[in-house]
Amino acid sequence: MQSDIPLRMLVPTQFVGAIIGKEGATIRNITKQTHSKIDIHRKENAGAAEKPITIHSTPEGCLNACMTIMEIMQKEAVDTKFTEAIPLKILAHNNFVGRLIGKEGRNLKKIEQDTGTKITISALLDLTVYNLERTITINGTLKESNKALEELMTKIMESYESDMAAMNLQSNLIPGLNLNALGLFPSGAPGMGPSMSGMPHHGAHGGSAYGCSPYGGEGTFWASMRSASSQPFSGQPESETVHLFIPALAVGAIIGKQGQHIKQLSHFAGASIKIAPAEEKDSIQRVVIIIGTPEAQFKAQCRIFGKLKEENFFGPKEEVKLEAHIKVPSFAAGRVIGKGGKTVNELQNLTCAEVVVPRDQTPDENDQVIVKIIGHFFACQLAQRKIQEILAQVRRQQQPKPTSGGQPPQPRRK
Repeated sequence: MQSDIPLRMLVPTQFVGAIIGKEGATIRNITKQTHSKIDIHRKENAGAAEKPITIHSTPEGCLNACMTIMEIMQKEAVDTKFTEAIPLKILAHNNFVGRLIGKEGRNLKKIEQDTGTKITISALLDLTVYNLERTITINGTLKESNKALEELMTKIMESYESDMAAMNLQSNLIPGLNLNALGLFPSGAPGMGPSMSGMPHHGAHGGSAYGCSPYGGEGTFWASMRSASSQPFSGQPESETVHLFIPALAVGAIIGKQGQHIKQLSHFAGASIKIAPAEEKDSIQRVVIIIGTPEAQFKAQCRIFGKLKEENFFGPKEEVKLEAHIKVPSFAAGRVIGKGGKTVNELQNLTCAEVVVPRDQTPDENDQVIVKIIGHFFACQLAQRKIQEILAQVRRQQQPKPTSGGQPPQPRRK
């Protein structure tokens, strides 16, 4: 059974013509022989030295197509007296790269030793909000490069499947939340990078801008939102306010040049996003105030977590853990805690987030108190949704029961 597993590679621009062939004959032949769909993104990055190619096929089909393209480039290099070496360059989403490298670089070193290749990965500094892919360069013979690529693809697929399992668990635990509709995984791209088929190409290597996906791209989110009659969250969800604490040093990255990044993020998420002034001169944390529906919260917070990871504020191997504050009515705080702390303990066990309702809080002017949530993105999201679920139950119980015919209840006769 053929599955759509994109392999993204970069090729020198001068070889694109040879890969396509006269009237497209060569690329058609590769497609037929390898049972692949191949997109050559010729119009991207005018004047760039390299162009991305996306191959959709089975893992075996992707490998065969990639090696055939490499063979064509090497033959063309001989024919045109091109003397520079042509390494195999592939693109992989940044979220996979830490696991590809492994602790202290062990995974990558093992692949190099097993295959006799030299593998380098582009710097984190090259990433932008438009491009979340890293370039992996494999130097070796065709046979060695093929073996290295096979091992890299296996590692990436293992990472992807692990993430999918975790996300499916989240999907089951958050009632009404459609993670696929929110664009967490680009449509038809369970592999190495964003699926480029039918998507706008804005990025440095063709990735769509502003996706809240861990793997780049918006997937089918915008199309589904434009045409769908139902929202990922049923009914008309109320706006929520979340205070997200980020490192003070990260404020510039979140705001962006002339405020462009925070404006784009706000537009993409459909949320109001503001950074509160520093409470103290030497504050090590700053507060991002996010106001929006649950869906908007999900998208905005996802991009903020992702941005902090991309900008390396937590190191390439560290999980980004942030503190989020939500306010709840003081009379509902007890329900969040539960008898003897039972509910809050269950919340922590279920979500893997730290959930704290500080004791002896003085309610604010709206008679609300703070609940603190500390954890990585999915843990934080799950805890927020579960707490909102508890609050919704409390609100429903507070509402007077409607009487038939709209008449006020009659006093009971004694």
